[in-house]
Amino acid sequence: MSQYYNQDYTKEEISAVLQKIQECVSSGKYSVAQNENREENVALIREYNLTSDKQRRILMQIGVDDFCHSLQNIKPGFEHEVLYVFCTQVTLFNIADEEKQLDLYTKFNIIDLAMGSRVVVISFHERNKPIDYLFR
Repeated sequence: MSQYYNQDYTKEEISAVLQKIQECVSSGKYSVAQNENREENVALIREYNLTSDKQRRILMQIGVDDFCHSLQNIKPGFEHEVLYVFCTQVTLFNIADEEKQLDLYTKFNIIDLAMGSRVVVISFHERNKPIDYLFR
């Protein structure tokens, strides 16, 4: 595991992080990154016709046991941010209506603002590298 990955958390701490993430998701205070740097996210959303409602339902199903690690954001100007990585198994249907079970890799940035929190889902794609779960 990379030296930049942090797994020094209790289940209670990750439960609190996940609760904050899911409160933002359920209240619509989140976005899934779909810019030119996030082609894997765009491809998954298109391949499986993941509407905003389907994306929200998937994000709400993530559990504490799906937590992998956190890491510091390395993007210049955002080094103070902590990103949280979860990987959950989901069953999706592609545009040809073929069922596929896959490991969904998600990376979250929780942004705390004066008017409350907001979440950016930086990664929302099929797992493309080995991961280690903290609680499994």
